[in-house]
Amino acid sequence: MAVKTDQRGNSRVVFERGIAAQMMGIDGTWRRDCTMEDVSESGAKLTIDGSVEGLHLKEFFLLLSSTGLAYRRCELAWVNGDQIGVNFLKLGDKKKKARSTAIGA
Repeated sequence: MAVKTDQRGNSRVVFERGIAAQMMGIDGTWRRDCTMEDVSESGAKLTIDGSVEGLHLKEFFLLLSSTGLAYRRCELAWVNGDQIGVNFLKLGDKKKKARSTAIGA
């Protein structure tokens, strides 16, 4: 495990072998095994097991425990082959976005 600083100045923890996790659709209709390659306070890089084709990746849960008690709500940031970057959503992020869109309209 190593700590690095990314392009945005965030401290990022890089795992030597990755951490086993699962992605799950917000509505619970799909799940995929994945490996968390690195993580920061604001997001993570994941390697997906299998195809991401047909999955609704705009927003989903990253499950960090087998019981589902440790999780983060995520939005897709980028895709590069079988790897994706995700931003973690905090409680209230959707309300802030909706409000700022309404104000700007």
